[in-house]
Amino acid sequence: MPPRLSFHGGAGTVTGSRYLVETGGPTVLVDAGLFQGLKDLRLRNWRRPAFDPAAIDHLLLTHAHIDHAGYLPRLVKDGYAGPVHCTTATFDLARLLLLDAAKIQEEDAQYANRRGFSKHHPALPLFTVADAEHAFTLMRPVAYGAWLDLGGDVRARFLNVGHILGAAMIELRVGARTIVFSGDVGRYDVPLHANPDPPPACDALVVESTYGDRDHDATPLADQIRDPIERAAARGGTVLIPSFAVGRAQLVTLCLGTLMEEGRIPTLPIHIDSPMAVNATRIYGKHIRDLSLDEALLGDGRSNRLFPHEVALHRTVEESRRLNDLPGPRIIISSSGMLTGGRVLHHLKRLLPDARNLLLLVGYQAAGTRGRKLLEGARTVRIHGQDYGVRAELQCVSGLSAHADRGDLLRWIRAGTGRPGVVFVTHGEPAAAAAFAALLRAELGVPVHTPELEQAFDLADVPAAR
Repeated sequence: MPPRLSFHGGAGTVTGSRYLVETGGPTVLVDAGLFQGLKDLRLRNWRRPAFDPAAIDHLLLTHAHIDHAGYLPRLVKDGYAGPVHCTTATFDLARLLLLDAAKIQEEDAQYANRRGFSKHHPALPLFTVADAEHAFTLMRPVAYGAWLDLGGDVRARFLNVGHILGAAMIELRVGARTIVFSGDVGRYDVPLHANPDPPPACDALVVESTYGDRDHDATPLADQIRDPIERAAARGGTVLIPSFAVGRAQLVTLCLGTLMEEGRIPTLPIHIDSPMAVNATRIYGKHIRDLSLDEALLGDGRSNRLFPHEVALHRTVEESRRLNDLPGPRIIISSSGMLTGGRVLHHLKRLLPDARNLLLLVGYQAAGTRGRKLLEGARTVRIHGQDYGVRAELQCVSGLSAHADRGDLLRWIRAGTGRPGVVFVTHGEPAAAAAFAALLRAELGVPVHTPELEQAFDLADVPAAR
């Protein structure tokens, strides 16, 4: 039987990545991402998927981010019992992220029940800490480049793709056919993370398109943030930086510390209000020789600069609350990066209505998230059932994204051996995916598809790699 590839997430959206490969032998799921953003997408997390979780033989995770791995506890709760293969660093990061996600699910349900703003009575978590801990028992770490025998004539291996610690593209061989899943492709020539390896020759390429219709702002970071931070400091305001706890928080802190050392922005106290970001940095240190990290971090103590002298770390809820009593100017880095949950919402409620403060967005904001609504000019934002006015200054910094932009993605594909027989453009909003698909058709001269949710493709007639 030729492989059959179907898309159960990451199609028409940047969240919920789930790609099912039916081989006639073992059935393989690549990624188990959580849908985020728009309500109709989030509701999909509560529906049983179109496939039977118990019928899947192997799950391969490209990396630990929630939009690629966050559905795992629910998938296990709904019947998946096979191994979960990932890189060794992803193994450690996924445990951290999934446990945090489970705690947030439980806490949000409890908060909604106390305040009575949920439409469901009682409000229930999508999955629990116990579900996440059960999922951990299925995880099987593997080294980059090592071939996994998945049964029959099916093999897979993980190759470095930059992006975050432990991130990988996946090369899946089904008999004579090869499918490459890009996962999230990292950027070239940036601090902290390594350049992505070239993709191997493949018959079918599944590639992300988060920034497939644009290039990142090439303006140096200092030039993007110097003026807004100086303005906020002069007003005595607080700079709030919502940040992903893994990868982004480490890069932001490293960059801020460097800019302060060089005198390009004022020296201000920096508060990392995220126990997960603190723990993630320790995991980065544990895997400092990982192929996904910049070699410049090796052997010279440079990894310690992820938390420069100006930084105070806040783990407990009490420590977080004490930040409410500290006047500006200062900088608070807290998660989540898209303002969808976590401690940052409590800071947002306090800081957003005050014109002295600055909200500095340093990452992609998916459609339907609070971050996207603010970027689109919302004058109020709903948090925990109440509306808060938007008076703080808002700035968006694009230069810190861990995602390849249009030029990087094209560079990465061209770096591979030959051309794929067919390309599936995924993990992008419709406009970005369509634009990148059109670019690839012109550049590669091969069939390019932008799949819809639950659409399936028989790979029997796909041309071989050229």
